[in-house]
Amino acid sequence: MTGGSTAVTWPGSTRTATSNIVDRKKDLIIRGGYIVYPREIEEVLYEHPAVAEAAVIGLPHPALGEEVGAAVALKPGAAITAEELRDYVKAQVAAYKYPRHVWIVDALPKGATGKIQKRDIVIPADLAVR
Repeated sequence: MTGGSTAVTWPGSTRTATSNIVDRKKDLIIRGGYIVYPREIEEVLYEHPAVAEAAVIGLPHPALGEEVGAAVALKPGAAITAEELRDYVKAQVAAYKYPRHVWIVDALPKGATGKIQKRDIVIPADLAVR
């Protein structure tokens, strides 16, 4: 389900609230009870001029349930560190949403149609999820 909309009307009221679902339910990251939509964070990453591709995934975390992680492929000739990308996103989203773990990859795995396959992303061995 992507781009869906849900309307809620309160009993005895003419007011209606609309909530847009921007990602598939299975792609949601629940970090310490807060919901993070990977697509929202990916859109911020794509705004950076050095980023060619980005995929945001949930990483297992013993206390929070999941932690936000991002695999990023850079444009040819771009020079930026994972820490700089993390700080870039941190400055633009709520404190619970920014990826605590960012790693640079040569390319992201894709299926036959060219869509990024998040399930095939390799998390670096040295990435310690605390």
